[in-house]
Amino acid sequence: MSKLSKLYSMITNAQELGIELGKEVYKQTDKLEEEIIKKEILPVVKDQIEPTMRQIKRDLTLVVDYVPGAPLRIRLSREPGIYNREDFIELTPDPQAEHGTRKGGKNIKRAPRSIIKITRSDQSVLLESTAAATLVAAIKEADPFKVRGLGILCCKVPLVSTTKDNKYGDTQVEVAPGLFVITHSNNQMKKDYLEQISTALNLGWKVELIK
Repeated sequence: MSKLSKLYSMITNAQELGIELGKEVYKQTDKLEEEIIKKEILPVVKDQIEPTMRQIKRDLTLVVDYVPGAPLRIRLSREPGIYNREDFIELTPDPQAEHGTRKGGKNIKRAPRSIIKITRSDQSVLLESTAAATLVAAIKEADPFKVRGLGILCCKVPLVSTTKDNKYGDTQVEVAPGLFVITHSNNQMKKDYLEQISTALNLGWKVELIK
């Protein structure tokens, strides 16, 4: 039985037994369903249709309407930009990064504790209790999909990744369904990432380390 089948079976069994799952549980199941579809169903669909689509030499957008029990409907459009980038789900998970194994070495002296302050172009301020929290909040504000498109890497892992890293997964924070921001970096690096994001996306941020 697939993960998706198990999820649907769990919901059906609960309903048949008269168990009220509650709004929070349904939110969790919706999120899990989307994650399973993204990681297990869509890659299969992509692999099946891509060879056929390669015959087409012009850009187009396909819209698939799926209703269980009804015929599949597929529409196309040549109108550019009818969907924003965030309307699409990344079909291919990022590959796992290859991390070396550190042997021995001297103790690393930690930098003085600091936080990050972002002053926006309208002079309003983004300032969270930790530098990591500010990084995450800023990327959410900037649009995780646009930040992901910049190709920034942290510890060989995309700053905004579609995959939980085997080594640094516990430092990745989900900022959108299936998108994770890695926070395993010192605060100077976080500041550099934010300045790079601001410049690339023309956000006009002033980024400061506050000690």
